[in-house]
Amino acid sequence: MNIEVKVPAVGESISSGILSVWHKKDGEHVRKDDVLFTLETDKVSQEVTAPEAGIVLAKAAEGEEVKIGQVVAEIEPSASLPAEKPASPAPAPTSPPTPAPAPAPAPAPTPAAPASPAATFSSMVPSTVEAASSRVVRKKLSPLRRKIAAQLVMAQHTAAILTTFNECDMSAVMALRKEIQEGFVAKYGVKLGFMSFFIKSVVDALQAVPAINSRIDGDDLLLNNAFDIGVAVGTERGLIVPVLRDCEKMSFAEIENRLAMYAVKAREGKVSLDDLAGGVFSISNGGVYGSLLSTPILNPPQSGILGMHKIQERAVVVDGQIVARPMMYLALSYDHRVVDGKEAVTFLVRVKDCIENPARLLLGA
Repeated sequence: MNIEVKVPAVGESISSGILSVWHKKDGEHVRKDDVLFTLETDKVSQEVTAPEAGIVLAKAAEGEEVKIGQVVAEIEPSASLPAEKPASPAPAPTSPPTPAPAPAPAPAPTPAAPASPAATFSSMVPSTVEAASSRVVRKKLSPLRRKIAAQLVMAQHTAAILTTFNECDMSAVMALRKEIQEGFVAKYGVKLGFMSFFIKSVVDALQAVPAINSRIDGDDLLLNNAFDIGVAVGTERGLIVPVLRDCEKMSFAEIENRLAMYAVKAREGKVSLDDLAGGVFSISNGGVYGSLLSTPILNPPQSGILGMHKIQERAVVVDGQIVARPMMYLALSYDHRVVDGKEAVTFLVRVKDCIENPARLLLGA
């Protein structure tokens, strides 16, 4: 009796998804727990494995939208996988082929009649159908891209988003990383990056300016006592924001290991709904792509997001002298319904102070 393979439930609010990739084709043999297909939803993608060994009988096409619980394949049980065919022996050498007689010379071409300008022009211009098909390709938005689009529009329509800017001197962080990097890697097995400094700085600033760690819920204001920070990660499928929980309790090494874990899960398409749930504040680092300045959009229902940018040597005045320093522009977008300008500026200055005096963060001072 064939075994049905159904689309699994991947979250309470998700009713369908796209069967984006068949990893095992129709009629192909599969082992138990081999990955059969990838289900892509508006939040995550999930690999679905074979419940038993056998032959795959596909019931849905790649790229088709499928419902939760829908039968998309059957497994026809088989006792074993087909044996591999032995390699074919190399063919015996054969005598060289008899050369073919030389072809007769072709007759001289006769002069062609001159082409009219209209005929020449029409031969150079493709038909309307060909031009349309080659210049425009229509494809459906993926569920994740549709969700991202809806979230961004909703954020713009439901919050009074304002952005304030500052810049920070990265000299101290860069010097500290260089000094302790070798020992840090040897002890914890992961590199000390810039993001852990910014996460710790954001926690410090949220503790100093609690208004930014709040959100509007109807006619109520919800004050968060947790420090769960979302970090935007770009993937081939789109932007996702996995959450690091209780960052105030985490060491730099714990943060870096968690970030490394999320990077692997994002690359392999294995980020779960639990990884994305919650979060009181987000950080987006456009600097890894070369962005010098931006105005990040809020991640609803949060009231604040910090934008990091490219580190660039710029001329700054220090103690009355013009010197070159590695500088980064910082951008804080916030919900002006909840956060006043003074609070936003105070928050960003606090982040700047922490980055420019990183020993405070390491010592917890």
